Amino acid sequence: MTESLANPFSDHREARAQNRLHPERAPEPAPTARVIEVGEVTAGIVVPEPGGVRFFSSSRDFDPLDGAIFRSVEQAAKAARERFRQRTRPAPRRGLSAPRLVAV
Repeated sequence: MTESLANPFSDHREARAQNRLHPERAPEPAPTARVIEVGEVTAGIVVPEPGGVRFFSSSRDFDPLDGAIFRSVEQAAKAARERFRQRTRPAPRRGLSAPRLVAV
């Protein structure tokens, strides 16, 4: 009697690998991280996790987004673009009007 029939609980992977009717499945590729860029500035990366993607900033300008979970890569990119616009928008000039002459 063959060994595989003698022990019905033995591991059949080797025999199965040689059988073309039952090939071993290749493991599913893991989701990969994506780089988020705004113009020529690298904002950070997003890494897939259950429920969406987590943002990891690569610049101090994007640190407020660091660790945030977004539903999609597109949503994370939109948040990074908005943050970039806030940082590059010129600040309003308050109290910097021309000095006034006062009569004494």
